[in-house]
Amino acid sequence: MKAHDYTTLVCSERDNRANFHTMLSCVVPRPIAFVSTITAAGLPNLAPFSFFNGVGSNPPAVVFSPATKADGTDKDTLNNLREVPECVIHIVPYDIRDAMNHASAAFPPDVDEFVAAGFTKLESRFVKPPRAAECPVQMECKLLQIVPVGSGPLSANVCVAEILCFHIADDHLVAENGTADVTKLDAIARMGGDWYARITDRFQLPKPPPP
Repeated sequence: MKAHDYTTLVCSERDNRANFHTMLSCVVPRPIAFVSTITAAGLPNLAPFSFFNGVGSNPPAVVFSPATKADGTDKDTLNNLREVPECVIHIVPYDIRDAMNHASAAFPPDVDEFVAAGFTKLESRFVKPPRAAECPVQMECKLLQIVPVGSGPLSANVCVAEILCFHIADDHLVAENGTADVTKLDAIARMGGDWYARITDRFQLPKPPPP
């Protein structure tokens, strides 16, 4: 293994935007949560977030963070979750990348991204927000809590959600226990800037025995 020479970037001495871009280019690859929510009046919203991961299985839970926008306002997803604390989190395969990217545009709150980006709505079983039929993995979730981290522009709003059920496309299942075929899923991940990653190069490392 090779040791490196380093440049140290002290976060408190840099502006938030610079720290934001450095973090996005270093914390990679990041899975994408394609999240549907709904307003109290019944208007759906669909938006991608790359601050996302699974955090436990008792109960099965995930976290994602709709960061506060650069102008200090909250994203529609966060506002919707405050009104209706439910969502559907979809995994994004390569073949819907363009439609997912289109849904990420800064549409006004009264725009339904399902319609704007061309996704087909499916009724959910346990929650009010609809599911996107073009996504092979859909997780119906209830919001457990929103944890603010910081305040103002680019601050985090960590949403902790319990998964109530999984919907997995039949041709993506490889085992009766619900394991999905990661090759068929062909999930994409977020990098820095305009870059994404397609996960086509995989390898196995068996867990080492206890020392």
